Amino acid sequence: MTSIDSWIEAHARFTPDKPAVLFDGEVLTYRDMARAIGSVAGLLRERHGIGRGERIAYLGTNAPDTLVLLFAVARLGAILVPLNWRLAPPELAHAVSDSGARVLIHQPAFSDTVKAMAAEGTLPECVSADPGDGGLIRRAAGHVPVSAGAAPGRADDALLLVYTSGTTGRPKGAVLTQAAVQANALNAMHMQGLTSDDTVLTVLPMFHVGGLNIQTTPAFYVGASVILHDRFHAETVLKSISADRPSVTVLVPATLAAVLAHPAWSDTDLSSLRLVATGSSDVPRELMGGFVGRGVPVLQVYGATETGPVSIYQRLDDAPGEFGAIGRAGLHTTARIMINGREAETGEVGEIELKGPNVTAGYWNRPEATRDSFHDGWFRTGDLAEMDAAGVYWFRDRLKNVIISGGENIYPAEIERILQGFSQVREAAVVGVASSRWGETPVAVVVPTSEGGCDQQTLLDQFDGRLARYKHPKSVVCVSALPRNALGKIQLDKVRKMAEDALSSETASKKA
Repeated sequence: MTSIDSWIEAHARFTPDKPAVLFDGEVLTYRDMARAIGSVAGLLRERHGIGRGERIAYLGTNAPDTLVLLFAVARLGAILVPLNWRLAPPELAHAVSDSGARVLIHQPAFSDTVKAMAAEGTLPECVSADPGDGGLIRRAAGHVPVSAGAAPGRADDALLLVYTSGTTGRPKGAVLTQAAVQANALNAMHMQGLTSDDTVLTVLPMFHVGGLNIQTTPAFYVGASVILHDRFHAETVLKSISADRPSVTVLVPATLAAVLAHPAWSDTDLSSLRLVATGSSDVPRELMGGFVGRGVPVLQVYGATETGPVSIYQRLDDAPGEFGAIGRAGLHTTARIMINGREAETGEVGEIELKGPNVTAGYWNRPEATRDSFHDGWFRTGDLAEMDAAGVYWFRDRLKNVIISGGENIYPAEIERILQGFSQVREAAVVGVASSRWGETPVAVVVPTSEGGCDQQTLLDQFDGRLARYKHPKSVVCVSALPRNALGKIQLDKVRKMAEDALSSETASKKA
């Protein structure tokens, strides 16, 4: 296998005038995209000295730049570090520093964020590129292009360095090679039957592998077209489905809920959609049922940042009879369920482990974390499921304590570490509480240092600027002590019950 930028070169030969990316009224054909990739690769090499293995960080909402940059980086054998623009400046600064990025490319809308990041430590060279005036693609025009034949990129080169928090809450960079991205694309094609006739609507952020790799990069493998939105808005999604006629899209539970709740939902023509893919958590059946009830099949996909993510999934023929399942092990992925070192029997709940060319090569500069996450070559997901007699996997719970809110992973340890730095807090535990809108929201259960209790709003206000807003606890519950077992370990199931009871009582008193 050659570098994945060869996908675009091939389609530029076969279908040069076909739209590759449609964004904000502009069309980038496959010929245009191939030229832009060469020019951006030339810019990166000539002006910034980027070569194999060097890292380029990108901070911005979805734009053609994101995709052209990905393939240009692949051509050079370099590594793209897509940054989650929802994170707080200290978190972003850590990712840039930890990755050793040589260049930080950002949209002007994030200039203040970049300034705040600089206050956390030295940043690499920063380049501002505005998608509104042609962005990085326009800046690169005129540079001597790096041709595909003369480029150093290879299949085994690391391509993506995507930061994901572990159970400790400390961000780790998962490394995905070019070969892993291609294996993921093959899984995605098999899952969804993607062809060059498809039009993909991408509305999820491409700093996530979900937005980038469930449909978007696979679309470029098959020569499909991608309608790109800078970010998710329910109204814009519905208008695009009606006007642009996409055939497939990906929506996580929070975005499914927002679309279903929009006043235009019932009147929107969905006839162009042949499927909607969803995942990222235990997807409520009523959300999937909203689309299914209007004749649009919904396919569940299971995976993680470390697996591409497409690993276990449903296909169109299987989904109706397996409603609520996450599917079968993918075409290029092997899966198993393990319990205490043995493979589970049919119907037993255990941890999902995955193996395949789509799986991460490991964590950036974290050999210990890499070793901990693998068992005899199998990636340990930390998620619990059972497999039925037909080989279908059914998600049951999360072994790790991750909270999934609106499709975003929130790790309690991150929040707890900040709480422990507050003078009003003696100890704290953070749990996820069910939310009809977000799936779950984080709630902090706190033992205050003062017998007078704690002021909820004062504690919540102290998270500003320290942690991404979506990670902030939505409520604080003050208690006299946290429940622990005989070994002194906090019993999170009891903490969750305390939080739920306190919030229910608070709601009841407001209604009274």
